[in-house]
Amino acid sequence: MNTPERDFLNALVEAPSPSGYEQPVRRVYHEYAEAFADAVRSDVHGNVIATRNPNGNPRVMFAGHCDELGFQVNYITSEGFIYFNTIGGHDAGVIPGRRVVIHTRNGPVAGVTGRRAIHLTPPAERGKAAKVEDIWIDIAVADKDEATSLVQIGDPITYDVGIQDLRNGVVAGRALDNKVGAWVVGEALRRIDGGQLQASVHSVATVQEEIGLRGAETSAFGINPLVAVAVDVTHATDHPNINKKTAGDVTLGGGPTISRGPNFNPVVVEKLIEAAEALEMPVQMEAAGRGTGTDANAIQLTRSGVATGLVSVPLRYMHTPSEIVALADADAAASLLAEFANRISPDDDFTP
Repeated sequence: MNTPERDFLNALVEAPSPSGYEQPVRRVYHEYAEAFADAVRSDVHGNVIATRNPNGNPRVMFAGHCDELGFQVNYITSEGFIYFNTIGGHDAGVIPGRRVVIHTRNGPVAGVTGRRAIHLTPPAERGKAAKVEDIWIDIAVADKDEATSLVQIGDPITYDVGIQDLRNGVVAGRALDNKVGAWVVGEALRRIDGGQLQASVHSVATVQEEIGLRGAETSAFGINPLVAVAVDVTHATDHPNINKKTAGDVTLGGGPTISRGPNFNPVVVEKLIEAAEALEMPVQMEAAGRGTGTDANAIQLTRSGVATGLVSVPLRYMHTPSEIVALADADAAASLLAEFANRISPDDDFTP
């Protein structure tokens, strides 16, 4: 991954974007895409749509959601402690003891998620799962008046964790689900061979995936594509305490995955495989017997139906503050989508 590409990924991860509050990451995506797209726009929902060859045929949509899990200020006690709602699906057990940032009208406010210490917990209650309503945020104020001078009800909150290199091309960070997918669809658009391209390609940083695939639904309706590929992360299963008989066999660093199943158009799947073979690129196959919970679900059912596929980047420790991906998998996914787009022609029939 070259320096500008890595800088783009770093900027996406660092930009806060809890669902419904994606403005910072949307700006990053928009500014990067302006350098090579024929057009970049945001719709009223907040999706950022970058297009190449707008008059081409057929219309192809790439979708990677740019929103992340987060929290929201819900209640402030008389002592100034902050209770919060969750935005998206959290494991409450990993919330306590984290540094967080409250994103306010007047700038960021640092805080720490607090919970009663184990020493002060009655023995009968020790070892029980954490509950969100028993966790608060401490911003080190004297009372409610000081707290409300800094934050407001409804202010969004994210973990205060950036991206970090581990080793062997593996990075850790918050919200790699799915900043890495937004990176892939943006970078794929840049890598397309403009001289070869016949299709009109729309790479979308979709919003509000974590609360119901909402941005994918609205952006797909507006673009009205014939073909689409959603890009998300998937569970790497090469770590302890995984039953591969049920979870499948997906390796970090083994290449992006292509999903097969009743929710994916078989022609799209085959063309993705052909693109990988043309690039001599290793890919991994995933079986999905039902809806995947990704943007692909919403796009597939837009208007009278869209020929949809799903490409995923393997990831460990999903929906925690320290998710892990291999940069090579993301890089390969971007090249795979670019090759897929280059190979589509107006004569292609995607009828199953």
